[in-house]
Amino acid sequence: MSLIDRRLLTHLNWGLLASLIVLYAVGLINLYSACGTRLEDGLVLSPYYRRQIIWGCGGFVVMIGAMSFDYRRLTNISHFLYGAAVLSLLMVPLVGKLALGARRWLDFGLFQFQPSEIAKVAVLILGAQLLAKDSLPLGWGPLCQIFAVAAVPAGLIILQPDLGTALTILFILGGMIAFHGVTKNVIKGSLVIGPLLLPLCWMFMLHDYQKQRIMTFLDPGSDPLGAGYHIAQAKIAIGSGQMFGKGWLQGTQSLLRFLPEKHTDFAIAVFGEEWGFVGCILLMILFCTFLLGIFNTVRDAKDRFGSTLAAGVFIYFFWQILINTGMVLGLLPVVGIPLPFLSYGGSATLLNFALVGLVLNISMRRFMFKG
Repeated sequence: MSLIDRRLLTHLNWGLLASLIVLYAVGLINLYSACGTRLEDGLVLSPYYRRQIIWGCGGFVVMIGAMSFDYRRLTNISHFLYGAAVLSLLMVPLVGKLALGARRWLDFGLFQFQPSEIAKVAVLILGAQLLAKDSLPLGWGPLCQIFAVAAVPAGLIILQPDLGTALTILFILGGMIAFHGVTKNVIKGSLVIGPLLLPLCWMFMLHDYQKQRIMTFLDPGSDPLGAGYHIAQAKIAIGSGQMFGKGWLQGTQSLLRFLPEKHTDFAIAVFGEEWGFVGCILLMILFCTFLLGIFNTVRDAKDRFGSTLAAGVFIYFFWQILINTGMVLGLLPVVGIPLPFLSYGGSATLLNFALVGLVLNISMRRFMFKG
């Protein structure tokens, strides 16, 4: 018997799979250019492009694995997976690798592993399981219990420090809670409590460099050669692309190394310089098609756990895309959130493919339920 039953493939969300493949291909083309540096004797490439191909191949294998079992079995291992994620996060301050002033990775010699990526999956699965138990809107008691699922790993990730990933985890579960529904008292109380918590977050949760990023966002010209340099160069790169771009491998800001982090957080700035406004619009249409494919699975899922799980995946990708593009355009403060399938990253690539595999899994098995 094949790994995936042919009968299940007839219900596969082929539109989502197609948009994923196109996005990954566009990401590779863009990363090839982002890895280049223009020198007098020609174009020199960094090894990130080849590594991303390897991670992508691994991602397809992980995606097939995520499609090949009944996703309802995840409820049996959700607490174990969550515990393993928290344990790995606790190991980071003790034995984690220090890079760029932060400890975020566990080094196993042949490869490096970022526990915060597993934490995203663990929070998503356990959160979906808890929310699927009851269809009633959440009051304060159940809400606090479920939100603690995200608060624990988010707090450990903030200590690394990695504010962007911590916010992503909170946004994932927060969006899933909104999808499930809360009582009117919770909504009214949140409108009061939320603004009151902001000063406390500013004073006790944010590091000095994170506060500086927010101040630079509010006044971009205050430090153009320091905290504001990334955004200034990103805007120059995107603006210089004008309507149709300079052409592939013709970008000056990226190839002459004016643009920092061009292969990770600011990958879309490279794309905008080379493909222009029209290219960026087409890229956003492609992302919208991808999100629509996930949304269709949320709508068509016949069980509450599958629908909530798919909704969590939708929320994850939605926030990643929104925050990264908003950050690069100067519409949001700079945080370390990559753009799915365009930014380089091993752990993130495997996670993205795994999450899409879960959505495809749910779409294939929706006929197994009567509603």
